[in-house]
Amino acid sequence: MANIKSSIKRIKTNAKRRLRNVATRKTVKIAVKRVEKAIGQNAPEEALALYHNAAKSLEKAATKGAIHRNKAARKKSRLMKKINALKKSFESAGAGAQ
Repeated sequence: MANIKSSIKRIKTNAKRRLRNVATRKTVKIAVKRVEKAIGQNAPEEALALYHNAAKSLEKAATKGAIHRNKAARKKSRLMKKINALKKSFESAGAGAQ
């Protein structure tokens, strides 16, 4: 344990911030997993609805500094790319059936 007063305070604040960041990142991880699960179940409308929630939590985490803003942008971009590919496959399958 540190002896200097300022370093003791720094340890305490770092612990508080770490817990806050862990909670925020966990929220993001859950939201992203829900979107990927909907994509895996071939449900583009559900995936898009869940994507908006995930994008909001990613932006919030980036604003708070829990994750880097470029990482948030990259995750949003990759999720949207998967959703668009799923939509496209549904549209082409629907056009082929008619």
